[in-house]
Amino acid sequence: MKPIFLPLIYLAILCLSPSAYSQSSNAMKPLDSSSLSSFAPTGTLRVGINLGNPVLANEDTSSKRLHGVTIDIANEIGKRIGLPVELVPFKTAGTTVDAVKGGNIDLVFVAIDPVRGADISYTPAYIQIEGAYMVKTSSPLKANEEVDVAGNEIVVGKGSAYDLYLTREIKNATLLRAVSSQAVVDDFMSGKGNVAAGVKQQLEGDAKRYKDLRMLPGRFMVINQAIGIPKARPHYESVNTYLSNIIEELKQSGFVADALKRHDIQGAKVAD
Repeated sequence: MKPIFLPLIYLAILCLSPSAYSQSSNAMKPLDSSSLSSFAPTGTLRVGINLGNPVLANEDTSSKRLHGVTIDIANEIGKRIGLPVELVPFKTAGTTVDAVKGGNIDLVFVAIDPVRGADISYTPAYIQIEGAYMVKTSSPLKANEEVDVAGNEIVVGKGSAYDLYLTREIKNATLLRAVSSQAVVDDFMSGKGNVAAGVKQQLEGDAKRYKDLRMLPGRFMVINQAIGIPKARPHYESVNTYLSNIIEELKQSGFVADALKRHDIQGAKVAD
């Protein structure tokens, strides 16, 4: 009787979709020297880490060590391109974006937004998180659709993804900008506004420090988190293609899902 395992292997190879094979091959292809020099001109990959979003990254209060999904991805990219990684923490998404636009860092993990997209080239999203509203228990507001009404005041973190989104979408309510995402609930509880807006997990975590707060059901937006690199540099297109292939591979292999589980991230999911 002839062995059947070799034909089965060949059949599996033939059935592999061209797109999946292409993505795998491109992800394994090394970055050429010109693109690598454009990507990390100092010889170190300088990565902006946004501490304003606890879904992405956090800092240990005593050791100051950074940990989170974005740190895991940054280190994986550094390993693949053969360069050391320098993690540069920022308190807000806005300052992180300003740093990459100014050329002070090489890569950021931020939400995809058309305003930022004028200067930043994005990979596909690696995770999706939710933007949500929080009110005081005594508030008459029961649904997201009731928020955009004249007289309502929404507290948002300045320069955050949901600030940019609400700036475009809110027509009747007023936006009040806190200095950072971390300051939203404190400003809200000090008497500013009657609605707090932000990343769902951030609001839920901050709400534990206070009483008589509740989340409105559902979400007002889906936030797609991606890698961003500056468009001002030469070869940014080839670098983006390289990083995009890595992100797709890390999603398909389970790397991103494992990182979410390892860092006990609730309410976020691997992007489609």
